[in-house]
Order: sequence, then C-alpha cells, then structure tokens
Amino acid sequence: MLLLTLLLSGVHTFPANVSSPSATSNPSLLALTAIDCPPCQPELCPLTPLCPAGWVLGRCGCCQECGNVEGQPCDLDPRGAFYGRCGRHLRCQLDPADLLHGNIPEPRCVCESQQVVCGSDGVTYENICRMEERTQHSVTVTSSGPCEAAPQIKLPPQNLVSVTGKDIIFHCEVFAFPMVTIEWWKDDHAESLPGDDPHISVQVCQISCRGGPMHYELSSWLQIETLRKHDTGIYHCVASNKFGRVMASANLTVLPSKTYFFQQRPNFIPKAQMLLCKSVIS
Repeated sequence: MLLLTLLLSGVHTFPANVSSPSATSNPSLLALTAIDCPPCQPELCPLTPLCPAGWVLGRCGCCQECGNVEGQPCDLDPRGAFYGRCGRHLRCQLDPADLLHGNIPEPRCVCESQQVVCGSDGVTYENICRMEERTQHSVTVTSSGPCEAAPQIKLPPQNLVSVTGKDIIFHCEVFAFPMVTIEWWKDDHAESLPGDDPHISVQVCQISCRGGPMHYELSSWLQIETLRKHDTGIYHCVASNKFGRVMASANLTVLPSKTYFFQQRPNFIPKAQMLLCKSVIS
C-alpha cells in the first residue's frame, strides 16, 4: 500500500541496492546495469542525430543520446538504463488512470506544461513539447495560448443524399483565436439559417462541454427535420473573426421517398447522420 501511494503521488525512491521495478522484471536490464561505466572520453562518443525531444546524457553520464518524446515509456530510476530518459521539458511519471482501468501503471514521458503555445511559424501547438517534436527545434514560442489568426476549416462537410420525411444533421467544428462566430447559410437564402423555418434549428456549443482536446473550440449543428423536396441545395458552414472568414460547403439532395423505396431496399435508407467539419489553426 505504501509503494502504491508513493507511485501515485509522483514520489519514487529506491534504496541504493535495489533496482527499479523496470529493472527487477527484466534480466537483460539487470545485466546491463551491472556493467561498470568506463572512464568518460567524449571524443569517443558516437555522433548524435537531430533528436525530436533533444539530447540527454546516457546511463554513464558521458555521451549524449536522444531523449524520449511525449508518450514514450521511460525509467523512473534516474539511471535511465532500460527505456531511457525523457527529453527537454518532459518528466517521467505514472498515469493513475491505468489503475482505474485495471492495468499495471507504466511510466511514460509527460510534458511539464500542458499550455497551448503559439510558435514563431504562426502555428498553434498543443504544448511546447509537441512543438519541438514536430519542428525539430527550428521554431520558438512567441506567446502562451493560441496564435491569433483567421479560422481554417480542415475537414469540410460531406454531401448527403436522403429522402423526404427523414432528418439530417450537419456538424461543423472550428478552432481559432480570437473565438469565431459560426453561421449556417443556404445558397438560395438571403439570410443565415434558421430564419423563420420551424423545420431547421442551429446550435452552438463550446467543445469543452463534451470533452474536446483543446480550448478555443466551437461546435455547431444544423439540423433539418422532416425533409422536404425544396430542402435540396448547398449548405455552408461559415466561421469568421476579426482576422478573416472561411467557408465549407456540402450538397444536400432530397429524393421522393416512394422513388427511393422503389430503387433501394428499406434497410439501405440512411439514418440521420452527423458530419464532422473540423477547423484548426495551422
């Protein structure tokens, strides 16, 4: 019980004559850690390639090697003799969530800061560790939080084919800073939806309300109930802020229900769907 408490609290201590849990479960690691380190001769160290998470000192504290990136297994033992050590801005820790799922906790590298950052390339990154991993340390942090930029829609909505009397849903997600305004338009309408049409409804929700991975995200739904023939047309998800305006479009085709039943078996009729339209800053 004491060991479990120490592991979950992030405190990991091992007596000098006791190997870490990783070492005791691996005979090959026991043999490796038993080898004495030779005198340090830096001129004999192998050339170290460009490392996504930077360089760390090897087990003997002489030569450099690539540090482990975020999410990779690591050694709680500071010797880092088996899995290796975490790279820059990373720490090795256990995830208590593993216990909740009945799994044996395995130490992994976790970024010390989970703050979204804006890179000098104008791209928003999940955290500084992800930025350095993806850019090979060629980009620096210009500010905490996302970059100020116009929204960009990465996954446009898909075309839909349905029949009269059915319901459909278009879904659009936008990530941008400053926050955006999301509107829905139809190609033959002079104003944004829903207007005065009782069959059409629009909802907007912050992504965090359903567990989104990043802040500054909005999700919007356009729902059309009891489709009619004249609902056929092109629908647009429009996102805008002070830096710009972007649009993604999808075509809706509504067929007469009797014609559709004649051409297709009933079990092939599509049900109301939810389409993903994801927009992120890049």
